[in-house]
Amino acid sequence: MTKEETEHYFDWAATSPCDAEILRKSLEETIEKWGNPSSLHSCGKEAKVLLEEARERCAKNLNVAADKVYFTSGGTESDHIPLLSIINRPQKGHVLFSSIEHPAVREQALELKKCGFSVDSIPSDKNGIIRPEAVVKALKAETLIVCVMAVNNETGAIQPIYEIADAITKACAGKRKPKFHVDCVQAAGKIPLNLSHKGIDSAAISAHKICGPRGIGLLYLKDPIEGFLRGGGQEKSIRSGTENVYGALALSYCLEKYLINDKNEESIKRYEKQQEYTKDFIDGLSKNSACTILPSSRIESEKDFSPWVLQASFKNIPGQVMLRALDNEGFYISTGSACSSRKNSRPVLEAMQISPKESENAVRFSFGPLTSQKAMKELLAKVNEISAKFNK
Repeated sequence: MTKEETEHYFDWAATSPCDAEILRKSLEETIEKWGNPSSLHSCGKEAKVLLEEARERCAKNLNVAADKVYFTSGGTESDHIPLLSIINRPQKGHVLFSSIEHPAVREQALELKKCGFSVDSIPSDKNGIIRPEAVVKALKAETLIVCVMAVNNETGAIQPIYEIADAITKACAGKRKPKFHVDCVQAAGKIPLNLSHKGIDSAAISAHKICGPRGIGLLYLKDPIEGFLRGGGQEKSIRSGTENVYGALALSYCLEKYLINDKNEESIKRYEKQQEYTKDFIDGLSKNSACTILPSSRIESEKDFSPWVLQASFKNIPGQVMLRALDNEGFYISTGSACSSRKNSRPVLEAMQISPKESENAVRFSFGPLTSQKAMKELLAKVNEISAKFNK
């Protein structure tokens, strides 16, 4: 993409532009030390050192122990591993996932139903937020795993994962506690994260959402689990397959640069700036009588939403039409999850009880570290201009 195209790219929740400096650095390191990390000779040992340095760097920035970090092929696999691990159990049990989950969790959970597990979804409130009391109410004695994402990829709703973790722990006091898995793909680099919170058992992160390459992800595991898929035993048999050293390095450098935490002052400033930019963008959309922010309560409770993702619906304009109209003008947005772009259903909006027409007309704007205030103002002007043409 050209510099101008990148400036007008507002689909960061689908994927992010790559940090060329980080990718080049990672590639150069692995060109020099290209061995298989599992090989016992010097060439392999050199690559192993790079891999473990990447693991240590990831762990340091996530504030967890390095032996709890496992490299995967991406967010989807990092979501699947904890879910599939329960297949090894001698008895079937109960699986709970939130009604606003990404397809990586939702679809895999439904597949477990075919394997004999009972599966239920946890209802969200009208704001697209999963409340701790709703999770506790859905728990059963045989619940094995609970999945609630940290930030919704369509609405930006921040889920109270720490409160949910505490609620599960309290509700299961003196009894076996189900594992609590958190999809952090839209949270890493977007909001502060604390994976060391005692009630979180596993978490998924993907590099290509934070300016890294595709095909590499990270799984945090509080305690070891038995992997379902077998192979050469890499990543302590949690994720067999020759390790992607280049990807691991790139992911570690991206976490170091883009993760939001107290150690990274620049990331905090970036976050605060984006909060201002998004507030101005929402204020501008709110003046358009043909626009509805989804959920509408976001206008008053912005603290409950990530400033990097916003959903809105426009009267008389199907989402696909708005997308194409903006695309023709050199602005890039989406209608929702890229993984569901060819499907007509909108499970997240349905869970929020958004009307079918508003769902059909909904689009997603998502932003990133390279998004400028100027570009967002240009987007706002263009969106309102298109909206006006359809609502004369």
